Amino acid sequence: MSHLHLRKDNHCLNCSTEVVGRYCHVCGQENVEVKESVWHFILHFFNDITHFDGTFFSTLKDLIFKPGFLSREYMNGRRARYLNPVRMYLFTSFLFFLIFFSFIGNKQLKIQTDESVFNGKTKEEIKRMSPKEFDQFTSKINQRNPMTSEEFGRYMDSSAEGIYFTDKKFRDQEQYDSLIKSGVVKDNWIQKKLVRKEIEFNRKFHKDMVSAFKEFFNNLIHNFPQMLFVSLPFVALLFKLLYIRHKEYYYVSHGIFVLHLYIFIFIAMLLSFGISELGSITNWGWLKYFNILLIFYIFFYLYRAMYNFYKQKTGKTLLKYFLFLFNFLFLMTFIFIAFLFVSFFQI
Repeated sequence: MSHLHLRKDNHCLNCSTEVVGRYCHVCGQENVEVKESVWHFILHFFNDITHFDGTFFSTLKDLIFKPGFLSREYMNGRRARYLNPVRMYLFTSFLFFLIFFSFIGNKQLKIQTDESVFNGKTKEEIKRMSPKEFDQFTSKINQRNPMTSEEFGRYMDSSAEGIYFTDKKFRDQEQYDSLIKSGVVKDNWIQKKLVRKEIEFNRKFHKDMVSAFKEFFNNLIHNFPQMLFVSLPFVALLFKLLYIRHKEYYYVSHGIFVLHLYIFIFIAMLLSFGISELGSITNWGWLKYFNILLIFYIFFYLYRAMYNFYKQKTGKTLLKYFLFLFNFLFLMTFIFIAFLFVSFFQI
């Protein structure tokens, strides 16, 4: 309910019905003065998103400390006293990714500028390293006189041969298209896509593999919200298949359960970010144990939510819990690979 004054005129501005009380019984509009301050406008905005009249906080408390309870209440039709799960998902996911991108944005790859810190390795030796060897090598470099990944890329680029995903090397797009048309090169659709991407990468990043990888990583990170959103209906389908014999649970019931589960994970991850930042500021190493406990609680929360929502015995719940985790891992791996390709071709 807003804090604006009631209008003296008791006819609804929206539908002209005579209003008895504060709200119109026909259209539901509040019969208050139409002029509002900036502060009232801001309060109204947050109230619409989160119901800061107490509903948001009571819903949040039940979500965190009563796994599966809100989903059960929603399925049983008791909904007015709680925040709508879709609205809560949108609000918490927006807040989560706002902080997530800020958190990730502050982390940059740092590599030493002094050649002596490369353990006597020359540029050519570093270039010939496999990705695994390169990761192991750079992880040993200390943090004195750091430089960004772009600076390291320019440092290594002086004699770089280029970025290649296949064993074929072409000067430019025109040369490749000419060889394709003449029949000298006979590549299939996938090979053509990869070669053209090679040419585009070398033109765009000036043969700088580090900068190319950073852009790919940034694209992948920024596709993370879409990846989670795309996974929602598939995760709901997993629960539908696990409890297919229980006809009282409609697909939407499983979807609401998954929404509440994702909201909890967002909140848990926000708490984890906060603990990590506090640990970085204070150098309190013992705070990392709270993050470990938080991870365990997320897994425990999932089990308790399944137990409380689906109301099956402990043995059956545990069996379906582990079946879900296995299939969830497989599903998310498949979605992740799909988004890897999407991120790759977006560069």
